[in-house]
Amino acid sequence: VVKQRDGRPIKIEGNELSTITNGGTNAQAQASVLDLYDNTRLRYPMQKDGKGFKEVTGFDAFDKMVGAAIAGKTVALLTSTINSPTTLAIIAEFLAKYPGSRHVQYDAVSYSGMLQANEACYGKKAIPSYHFDKAKVIVSLSADFLGTWLSPTEFSGQYAKNRKVTGDKPELSKHFQFESMMSMTGSNADDRYTHKPSETGAVALALLAKLGGAVSAPSIADKKLSDGINTAAAALNANKGTALVVCGSNDANIQMIVNAINEAIGANGTTINWAMTSNYKNGIDADMVKLVDDMNSGAVGAVLINGVNPAYSYSDSKKFKDGLAKVVGVSFNATMDETTEQCKYILPSHHWLESWGDAEPKSGYISLIQPTINPLFKTRAFQTSLIKWSAAAGSMIHDYETYFKTYWNAKLGSTDMYDKALQDGVIEPAVMPVGTASFNSGKLSEATAAVASVKGGAVEIVLYQKVSVGNGSQANNPWLQELPDPVSKVTWDNYAMMSPAMAKSLLSLDVMNQEGGKQSDYEVHPEKPVVKITANGKSVELPVIVIPGMQAATIAVAVGYGRESAAKENTSNNIGKSANGAGKNVYPLVGFNGTNSYSSVATVEKTGNMYPLAQTQVHGFTESRPIIYETNLKSFIANPESILEEVTKEREAITIGGSKDFVKDATIYPDFAKPGIKWGMSIDLNTCTGC
Repeated sequence: VVKQRDGRPIKIEGNELSTITNGGTNAQAQASVLDLYDNTRLRYPMQKDGKGFKEVTGFDAFDKMVGAAIAGKTVALLTSTINSPTTLAIIAEFLAKYPGSRHVQYDAVSYSGMLQANEACYGKKAIPSYHFDKAKVIVSLSADFLGTWLSPTEFSGQYAKNRKVTGDKPELSKHFQFESMMSMTGSNADDRYTHKPSETGAVALALLAKLGGAVSAPSIADKKLSDGINTAAAALNANKGTALVVCGSNDANIQMIVNAINEAIGANGTTINWAMTSNYKNGIDADMVKLVDDMNSGAVGAVLINGVNPAYSYSDSKKFKDGLAKVVGVSFNATMDETTEQCKYILPSHHWLESWGDAEPKSGYISLIQPTINPLFKTRAFQTSLIKWSAAAGSMIHDYETYFKTYWNAKLGSTDMYDKALQDGVIEPAVMPVGTASFNSGKLSEATAAVASVKGGAVEIVLYQKVSVGNGSQANNPWLQELPDPVSKVTWDNYAMMSPAMAKSLLSLDVMNQEGGKQSDYEVHPEKPVVKITANGKSVELPVIVIPGMQAATIAVAVGYGRESAAKENTSNNIGKSANGAGKNVYPLVGFNGTNSYSSVATVEKTGNMYPLAQTQVHGFTESRPIIYETNLKSFIANPESILEEVTKEREAITIGGSKDFVKDATIYPDFAKPGIKWGMSIDLNTCTGC
């Protein structure tokens, strides 16, 4: 729901009529209103000539030029995940006009492993709906479902429902987190255990074995981790039908094992719903690899690109750019990003706030989009171009707006129904469908063998997304760059997160020891030591942030940074002032083994250099002061006043200058009388998942 002033969108909120988000949004949706006013947006169609790009004076001239260029060629449409019913229908009509052509969906941060595992286990290349609100026990294997995994806006609301303390004998869901780095979800877990990224499969196998699965689990040397697996398995066993296991790995073999775990605990049809699939991510990594190969071999003659930037985010970006130079490249991207720079033709699309559109985030659940402002520049909807380039002679529909209205009027049965749907913004079934899918364990033994053979390293790296910058597509948005990470409190850059133990052995940083001023020097001064990280044959140098809770031998680095124009002298204009120079690109460190791998064995070495990082909080220690009080559910039920009693007792014990008046004397400010109504704020730290 978008607020306007004088025809200008100024604020975005979630739609409370949506049962998926219940009025929630995330940082990127909130900040996208600023992308509308980004002065690096492209303003008209362009064509590359020997000296660079020049404006094409009209859309008709552009259509003729591109039509002639792609005539007779095998065309590939390369897009991000599309869950728009009308756009998918238009794409199908376009591909029919160009025999042998294909549509490749590419996600910079991939969920291909889940899609392929579900196809093997359930015969559906899809992701089901997860219901955290129906789970009494939640086990997450490296899935940051409150931060960035799949649909955190949806999952956060579900998760909070079972974390509220209500009634005389409250019941809370139990949350176990197994992970390699400190994530926002991990920081909210009741029980949290760390392991190397290479051990994710071993943890999954051990859980399955404990739940009665016919698998051989590798031995777990870490006793704390082993005990945690036993505790989590016992909780899952005791809550069959009301438990859920999720996994953030992009390895199809690990995801098959997780599917088997969910079958063993009765999640299929209860906490996992196959009657409505989630359409957030559809990209298959192998399809992208095949497309890049075909571009280089000449099997594809033209590539139409919309909403993706593989020249930046594809791990072998050089091979992609080499292939793009051999085909007719047409970009519909709104800015001169790394991929658009390499294309011959550019026809920028509208910003979504200038657009008509629809989405089906879950099967049967529709969201409708209507423009909130006239297009600011000479842009055109991506769908309109496909309609014009594939329309049959005599067709009455020449633009996406007409197609969209015709489609939904016919689908809904009347103009009144269409107007009502447009006003609500959502079309949803009266009752949420719930269903199961038939599980096939045929490939489980093969997956088990593959996972059991994984070898780790002395040091490993895991790549992740931040809740702010995400995959990097909005990196030129200063609101997102300025947003402090909820775990590290760092803005504007990415960095190497490592444990205090690694920092001490590698860099002689004794950050956990407050003697000698070492800790305060590291924390307070923005200059951080720089290390060189090498993985999959590629290296990057990054400053270090020390985070307690990191697995001792693991380094974590965020993707989405290091945007860089090919036109070095014009970088700030092409990429944008906010994105330019912010962090380093670590997508080249992504591996491929049937699916993209976001973790690998790595080496790390100190460089002796320093780099300043901007942090909004530079002190992570309580100095043994009782600031946060906590208890467990059993103790709370026995005595709900125990926390207040403890606080009162400690305050009464504090003597300041001989006085025991805590309110008056425990402050450096003078005490004043406070008559009348007072302002106060209470935060439920069980349901507040992170700032």
